[in-house]
Amino acid sequence: MNKLKKYIWIYLITSLVITQWSCSKSSSPDPIAPVQPPAAITTFTNPIMNGADPSVFKKDSIYYYLQTVGNSIRLWKTTAMSKLASSVPQTVFTPQQGAANSSNIWAPEIYFLDGKWYIYYTAGNGTDTGQRTWVLENSSTDPTSGTWIDKGRIYNPNADYWAIDGTILEVNNNRYFIWCGRPDITNKDLTQQIYISKMTNPWTLEGPVTRLTAPQYNWEKQGFGVNEAPSVLKNRVNDVFLVYSASYCGTDDYSLGMLKAAAGADPMLTASWTKFAEPVFTKKPQNLAYGPGHNSFFKSPDNTENWIIYHANSAGNQGCAEKRNVRMQKFIFSSDGTPILGEPVAIGLQINKPSGDK
Repeated sequence: MNKLKKYIWIYLITSLVITQWSCSKSSSPDPIAPVQPPAAITTFTNPIMNGADPSVFKKDSIYYYLQTVGNSIRLWKTTAMSKLASSVPQTVFTPQQGAANSSNIWAPEIYFLDGKWYIYYTAGNGTDTGQRTWVLENSSTDPTSGTWIDKGRIYNPNADYWAIDGTILEVNNNRYFIWCGRPDITNKDLTQQIYISKMTNPWTLEGPVTRLTAPQYNWEKQGFGVNEAPSVLKNRVNDVFLVYSASYCGTDDYSLGMLKAAAGADPMLTASWTKFAEPVFTKKPQNLAYGPGHNSFFKSPDNTENWIIYHANSAGNQGCAEKRNVRMQKFIFSSDGTPILGEPVAIGLQINKPSGDK
């Protein structure tokens, strides 16, 4: 009987040890594999969004973006141009119905001048002949907040004609307004040319008006003669390049031309400017880029790269309509300081983001 009890105790103790070992083992968590962060996305594809007449202004580390909406002005704000489409725009201007600037609101551009924000835009009363250039002002640090004040039209009394696509040139410690206009008040000649006038302040022009360029070559006269949408670019030695759109925007041959003024030259003198005889950026049907034009320029977040942003159609014969889309790509300067814009890159091609873009 004592031997039987001995065996029973051995059995119970052994069972208890095995049970405890088993429970201890089963309660230990399985090793957890380290969580791998998602791979950083380093590329983007064109188009980046729908729209036309893109314009970009970079201040500090923020990009402010505008494009034609038609009945208002909306302002986008982003720190990464590759993610522009995910930014929610702020409507900063809605005109009063029936006002002289209530219709056909085109090509807005934003600038920070003399400690305030200014938006230059085209608008009219609904008739073609009514199109003029206008100015808004905002004293807020952030242009997506605060109040935008309508400063009225910006024009030179010596050439108060049809006017669109205003932009700003700052050079030689002076400021100039450059725009696209027609030759006279009659509007019988629809040829679109580019003019310049000195600015007294951000909403006032003074002195004479100089015509910088008119359609001259066949590539500027497709549809009809057009030089419009001037955009300013400078190289490292402060040569000034004026890149403009040529030919009617409703054609597939809408393209970019260019003028150059050497550093220190007087931009009010036609003789200061040299016109390039060939377009500098044209359609590329095999890349689904038709009528590329109306561009703007910006620097990468780390300021090491130069980028062009522009609109184009993805198929032929789509005209100046809602099918236009916005694209961007890097460009370089040649050894003599001339910008080399290249050719429109293909839709869907993986493009490296601007340097520093996160």
